Amino acid sequence: MANNEHKYDDIINLKYPFPSNRKRMSIENRAFQFAPFSALNGYTEAIKETARFTNKRIEIADELKEIINIKLQIIKEQIQEKPIVTITYFVKDFKKSGGEYLTLTNIVKKVDENNQTITLENNIKIPMSEIISITSETIKLENNFYE
Repeated sequence: MANNEHKYDDIINLKYPFPSNRKRMSIENRAFQFAPFSALNGYTEAIKETARFTNKRIEIADELKEIINIKLQIIKEQIQEKPIVTITYFVKDFKKSGGEYLTLTNIVKKVDENNQTITLENNIKIPMSEIISITSETIKLENNFYE
């Protein structure tokens, strides 16, 4: 074993001969090749989707539906005044059961009774059946008989 102790002394301190015709890989790229990979494509996204919270759709009472219909009629009658309203409505989630409630404030462009939608100035169409609240500071929507 005595001979093996100095076996590589002649080459141990030599400078490494880098190839002159190739550019060295950056430190980031060298680190990237050792980064963990996802063996299951889409697994992380599936976990996030499962953890995402959705709300149940609220069934509103007939009295509240009537109040909302009266408010929609008032908005329709005053559409030329470009009423600014705040509407809270349900948006169904297409990936899982439930959805979310959104609240938007904007000018009402059109109340379409045939298609049962309200179109806002930014062209968002809201189904009347999904509305749970309508308020406005620019027009009087209160009706003392109902509220």
